[in-house]
Amino acid sequence: KAANALGLYDMAGNVWEQVTDWYDSYLVSPSTNPLGPVSGTYRGLRGGSWNNPTEYVRSSDRGYLTPVTTNDHFGFRVVRNP
Repeated sequence: KAANALGLYDMAGNVWEQVTDWYDSYLVSPSTNPLGPVSGTYRGLRGGSWNNPTEYVRSSDRGYLTPVTTNDHFGFRVVRNP
């Protein structure tokens, strides 16, 4: 597959991406590059995973979990900067 505009390849569908931002509703955060609150209970998730219906496997889909939760549906992305 070709790289996207950021030079990244095939980023959707494997696992939810766990992000470092604390989860917040878009009703109180900007919808473009939301940073989230400085503290919270839940970490954000992005993008859906292999066990989700296809309509959830998109980068704009969001979820959340506690920082100590573990399962095979989420992870993190490894990116190398040449």
